[in-house]
Amino acid sequence: MNMSVKEHQIDQKTKISVSGEIDVYSAPELRETLMPKAEAGEHLEICLKDVTYMDSTGLGVFVGLFKAAQKAGGTLKLENLSERLVRLFEITGLKDIIDISAKSEGGVQ
Repeated sequence: MNMSVKEHQIDQKTKISVSGEIDVYSAPELRETLMPKAEAGEHLEICLKDVTYMDSTGLGVFVGLFKAAQKAGGTLKLENLSERLVRLFEITGLKDIIDISAKSEGGVQ
């Protein structure tokens, strides 16, 4: 399954919805799309409700986005994660570093 990314601005936040699989094949595209926003210090809220699979390459993208956003004065929040994705962030210790939520605050539908 392919990955797709949709986005829009609300107030000072960039709301992004990702769907499909985030893996070694699609992660570079996700990184290329979102990294400039993180490096610009945007406040990113990313809805992962429709992500069906994510491997360690996908985790690496979000770690990179988090670091870039933090360095530039922005923020990164991951919303609407499935139980499987929450567990992935828990077992890697990233849940304590990256702001994640099982609820959405209005991602792009």
